[in-house]
Amino acid sequence: GSGMPLLSVPKEVAVGTAMLGIAFATGVLAGKRYPSLVFGTPKSSKSFIGKNSPLWQYVLDHSLREHPILKKLRLLTAEHPWGRMMVSCDQAQLMANLVKLIKAKKVIEIGVFTGYNALNMALVLPDNGRVIACDINEDYAKIGKPLWKEAGVEHKIDLRIKPAIQTLDELLANGEAETFDFAFIDADKESYNEYYEKCLHLIKKGGIIAIDNVLFSGKVLKPRKDDLAVQSIHCLNEKLLRDSRVSISMLPMGDGVTLAFKL
Repeated sequence: GSGMPLLSVPKEVAVGTAMLGIAFATGVLAGKRYPSLVFGTPKSSKSFIGKNSPLWQYVLDHSLREHPILKKLRLLTAEHPWGRMMVSCDQAQLMANLVKLIKAKKVIEIGVFTGYNALNMALVLPDNGRVIACDINEDYAKIGKPLWKEAGVEHKIDLRIKPAIQTLDELLANGEAETFDFAFIDADKESYNEYYEKCLHLIKKGGIIAIDNVLFSGKVLKPRKDDLAVQSIHCLNEKLLRDSRVSISMLPMGDGVTLAFKL
């Protein structure tokens, strides 16, 4: 889809973004070092900074601390035909930092793909920590599984291959409401609201729900009536703004990520 070109925003916003939001982009990871790698849910080739911007490369060069096995999985994923579905590496690093910051032990991930983000979080969890990783396709996860093992964190990732709603309902039925610290939502957009509501029940007060693709390559600016995915994202964005159960921050990082902190 088409992204948000810089000139489509008011001049003062564009300047503010350039000055303050240098580390954020609504497009894809870019730069000379990884010219062929594209990350995240199918994203635009445009970004606030620009696809081949040396400034974006500078951000990566001066902030990305990637475990060697994470890098191995990222490069493996990039070779996959759907490699661009992977969460951006800078965003995954932020998720792991948040998990570490709140001393999380129990994490839910909805949408695993090859497991780059699950691995990133598992690496910072304590030995008895767990990522309940929900996906409906085991083929993709098989790419990451051997690397989870190589990193010594396979025991921390509980992969559940079935519709995520089912897994979330099972966790709730099992009396696990308000026992999770962190949730990351990055699966089918039409179900986002349902995922959010169930995660809100499962997360403790003070816990965080991270919701990916909230800018959807800029399509949220003019959601087409026939585009259910964008409509769902836009409706959830509107709802989150007014949701008194959480405090929020929407970050223009990757394809846009909203952090909802449960009050």
